[in-house]
Amino acid sequence: VDHQKADWDSIHERICQLLIPIRTSLPFLLSEKERKHGSEQLVKRQKYIIDLAYSTAQEFVLDGKHQEAIPAALHALRFSTDVYGSNSVRLVPAYLLLAEASTGVGRLPEASKYLSQAQWIVLRTPDCSVAVQYKLHRSLGLFCAAEGNFEQALYHLANDIYLASSTFGLKSIEASGGYFHMANVFFRQNKMDVANSLYAEV
Repeated sequence: VDHQKADWDSIHERICQLLIPIRTSLPFLLSEKERKHGSEQLVKRQKYIIDLAYSTAQEFVLDGKHQEAIPAALHALRFSTDVYGSNSVRLVPAYLLLAEASTGVGRLPEASKYLSQAQWIVLRTPDCSVAVQYKLHRSLGLFCAAEGNFEQALYHLANDIYLASSTFGLKSIEASGGYFHMANVFFRQNKMDVANSLYAEV
């Protein structure tokens, strides 16, 4: 019952009415044209739910409400899998969000599982965008920092900054997040000079 209430409070209340036409099967006696139109409408609705669930989960994470983010992120992942398939790079953002939310509530084994799935998809996608790659490295860096593995965290955050700055520029908002998280790692290591120089880059 608790997980149902959490699901309702997180996302289900917002998507409940949208699920009805998705879960209702099309009548069998439709023409090919009507079936095709029905299928297109179904995918359109599913994509809308993906966007809504993902943005809701992201809002919860940004507000520090990691537990509330998990059901919404799971819905984003489920519908992304239905629309794009289980090996699509389009699942990576949902996996990264689930990893961040799981880390935020202290479920590091779950976070590790989600990160492994994301990493596997990225490795199997030769033309994976830099935007996805730098976000993966950032998530891996934050996870390693949460585990206390600072050297590995710095490795991933350095890759994050390299990829983001080579694509978006050294002073871009995309790169500044990597600098900020790297500074936090140095701060946790009591390397204040390095931390302060990186905070200045943000």
